[in-house]
Amino acid sequence: MFLITNRDVDEARTDLRAFGERPNRLGPNELRLAECTKSGGKWRVRVLPDACTPDMLTAAGLAPAKKGEPVYASRYVANRLLLRMQARLKKERRAPALVFFVHGYNNDVEAVLERAAGFEELYGVEVVVFTWPANGGGLRGVASYLSDKRDALLSVGALDRALLKLDGYLKDLNAERRTRLEAAASQANGDDAAGWDEDFARAMRAECPFTVNLVLHSMGNYLFKHYLGSSTYGGNRLVFDNVVLVAADANNPGHAEWLDRVQCRRRVYVTINENDVALMASRMKAGEEQKARLGHWPYDLASKRAVYVDFTRARSVGDSHAYFEGKPVEKNPRVRAFFRAALAGDVAEQGLPYDVARNLYRVE
Repeated sequence: MFLITNRDVDEARTDLRAFGERPNRLGPNELRLAECTKSGGKWRVRVLPDACTPDMLTAAGLAPAKKGEPVYASRYVANRLLLRMQARLKKERRAPALVFFVHGYNNDVEAVLERAAGFEELYGVEVVVFTWPANGGGLRGVASYLSDKRDALLSVGALDRALLKLDGYLKDLNAERRTRLEAAASQANGDDAAGWDEDFARAMRAECPFTVNLVLHSMGNYLFKHYLGSSTYGGNRLVFDNVVLVAADANNPGHAEWLDRVQCRRRVYVTINENDVALMASRMKAGEEQKARLGHWPYDLASKRAVYVDFTRARSVGDSHAYFEGKPVEKNPRVRAFFRAALAGDVAEQGLPYDVARNLYRVE
């Protein structure tokens, strides 16, 4: 599994202590990449160098750059992921899915990796993790929560850089495919413009190698909110098929203003659980000024872009803050079916009852 982080890193370590609890000492926008594998119940870590080694070039099927210029580690990660997607496509005979996962408050790297590995096992997706210093710098309680909110704000630039890289590599991939398929359509159809359009569109759909979906959990949504409102946000970047805001620890009041800026090919999902114990605690931590949280408040759901989905009455969800895993998905096939579809880039609300008065779908 590949991991992107703006945490401080120790390149000499091969265990999870390679990742620190504070932002990178070169600045919070500094990104590092790591490859993480689990063996014998323990996570092993390789912090990748900035430039590819010869072994990395070979493993990713990359040629050395011309004139001795470096091939950066981000290109290695992109090619390795593409090879995995192609292998899944051959094996499963359906478009595989890549999930870009941004975690929430008070998460150390081990917890984040375990959750991401659960996504891969439960939903058959490949996961890339963006991890920011979200464990309070060693603090606990209210101080930890407020520290993480500050770190989330500091991490906006790092998230922007990570998504910009992802966007760039997807555009490179699409440009190569477009050029090749345009030539094939021209050869097959000559001057038949209608036939050219039909053949080209069909070929692009058939060759789409995978869907790309963004999953934000808890305070990861607070980070995303401030990314959308930042001066660096590129509103024209069409990177994701689905964007899934799970148990969002962000204000419900005013959320439509920033949520309607999200660009995606299919759906923006907001999941709600009125009994979410973590969000109820979050609302109390900062005192009376803390407003209703988007992930637990089923009122004022005014976004024109979002599809709101209420899990409050779903069997086995209870007061869970992470109802995409554990007992809710083990005991309730409807919960699992929703997240399976959402993380795959599919339409996930199909078949769910719709509450017109509240503007939300219900998983019951």
